[in-house]
Amino acid sequence: MIDSTRYPRLSQVQTPADLRRFGEDELPAIAEELRAYLIESVGKSGGHFAAGLGVIELTVALHYLYQTPADQLVWDVGHQTYPHKILTGRRDQIHTVKQKDGVAPFPKREESPYDTFGVGHSSTSISAALGMAIALQQAGDERKVVAVIGDGAMTAGMAYEALNHAGGMDPEPNLLVILNDNRMSISEAVGGLTKMLGRATGSRTLNAIREGGKKILGDKKSNPTARFVRRWEEHWKGMFVPSTLFEEMGFHYTGPIDGHDLPALLGALKTLKTLKGPQLLHVITTKGKGYELAEGDQIGYHAVGPFDPEKGLVAKAGAVKKPTYTDIFSDWLCDMAAADPKLLGITPAMREGSGLVRFSKEYPLRYFDTAIAEQHAVTLAAGMATQGAKPVVAIYSTFLQRAYDQLVHDVAVQDLDVLFAIDRGGVVGPDGATHAGNLDLSFLRCVPNMVVMAPADEAEARQMLTTGHRHVGPAAVRYPRGTGPGTVAGTELTTLPIGKAQVRREGRRIALLAFGASVPAAEKVGEELGLTVVNMRFVKPLDRTLLLQLAQDHEGFVTIEDNVVAGGAGSGVSELFNAEGVLRPVLHLGLPDAFQHHASREDLLAEAGIDAAGIRAAVLKRWPDIATQPPLSAAG
Repeated sequence: MIDSTRYPRLSQVQTPADLRRFGEDELPAIAEELRAYLIESVGKSGGHFAAGLGVIELTVALHYLYQTPADQLVWDVGHQTYPHKILTGRRDQIHTVKQKDGVAPFPKREESPYDTFGVGHSSTSISAALGMAIALQQAGDERKVVAVIGDGAMTAGMAYEALNHAGGMDPEPNLLVILNDNRMSISEAVGGLTKMLGRATGSRTLNAIREGGKKILGDKKSNPTARFVRRWEEHWKGMFVPSTLFEEMGFHYTGPIDGHDLPALLGALKTLKTLKGPQLLHVITTKGKGYELAEGDQIGYHAVGPFDPEKGLVAKAGAVKKPTYTDIFSDWLCDMAAADPKLLGITPAMREGSGLVRFSKEYPLRYFDTAIAEQHAVTLAAGMATQGAKPVVAIYSTFLQRAYDQLVHDVAVQDLDVLFAIDRGGVVGPDGATHAGNLDLSFLRCVPNMVVMAPADEAEARQMLTTGHRHVGPAAVRYPRGTGPGTVAGTELTTLPIGKAQVRREGRRIALLAFGASVPAAEKVGEELGLTVVNMRFVKPLDRTLLLQLAQDHEGFVTIEDNVVAGGAGSGVSELFNAEGVLRPVLHLGLPDAFQHHASREDLLAEAGIDAAGIRAAVLKRWPDIATQPPLSAAG
């Protein structure tokens, strides 16, 4: 429960309706209380941090002036919405963010009517808001629609598709797009647009001239004089501010203004509420604003674990950091780059998350950050491969979904030599459904020409990355978030024979066929019940020879994968057996046909029944007499 002595105004705000009962002169104080409360709350729970601090004033201004939830407020890059959640009925629960049954880390329609559109990936807000504006316009509904886009999301092509559509419509949609320009995504924003926005300066005079001209001449596109004056104004303004891009796309550009100046924000928004047609407000903000440590380390404070706000993030004394799969990839990439000058590294704005920081420093001319442009990143790699380069695309599983057409048409159809290093595969945990890589084995294994691998441990991850890099053709290595069982990866650059599995334990009656991160749990169950355990290694191609051999002396199989059962690796096993006329029962264990909620990885694996306890229970339910047979040694 909020402390009313520390937060005398914020403690009175459960919803935006409560906020609107205050006078405008009290809003700066409310914003300061909101910022302090966010720091306190995330310090207790952990979560996305710096982005929310940067939109405190903007969030207060929008909920104060617009009649949310009737007016539709659409957020982009959902990690900036913690202040929005605090002001919209979730103030006293915000400390549960990312926890099981707690507040979702991103906007979620099922959670609140104020969350008008779910978002975990970036650059969707303008398209969604335009769709809302069109639907309301068709219904004769005068409610307002506002899209807030920032944290690098304007670098994605989808944002420009939406701008192009909105600015060219007739009749014009009533839509306000707010560009929250903080020069950052998770790391520093890159690209030509970022440089252009950095040159932006305000021009109140031009806005005043425009509005005066509209009153005299009108703003109808059918008026030749108004069209001429508008065209002249756009070219004249282009001499002073880089707003021409947005103006030429059909948007009335306002700004840039200081996004932390509440009176200025309120004044601009009041004016824009009265205007018709597509509007774009450009605000300049600072990620981490108001917390000095976050302002000084915007990358480090993007997302944090619990911490003491007085001390900031402090490493635990004496703690030995266990390398994550991302760390394994990072070291491998630099080692392979030293061995192969043709290697090029690509990331769509995920340098830190995907482990390319070291590579970007050691091989800056071979490092390419495409900004939040997954489609472009994949086709860029395809183009590189046509000229003999060896591109490696480092990408999160769910972000690769956004470039699936490019993976199929631009890489696989042409059988080009591109390696996909897919991080955050399978159950990710607290970030919820938008970040869970539960579908990748299904959507990858159906693509012709692909080699698809899933490592059981750190050493195998390094071997598979080397195998994929040296393979001629498209290949993917899919690994989970966080750490593995702790196998030392080594420094060698050795390969694995493609399509060959590994028998980890020889047992009897039932064979557990485990893919990737599920291997350790399968080994535990195999040891307890005396079963054969196979580390499948390859999702595609499967080890046909071994599977047919096992079918001769095993009465049943269990496939285990950290992926949806539908169309997953286990489905491939059944397809192979059916094609070969093998009549053996196959029990498929994996993730259910549902989107996962946010909880810890351990909780989600247990719910899906693919931790050791769940696997054991499923095997005994299907073959109950196994529990009564005497144990069998690992040697058989």
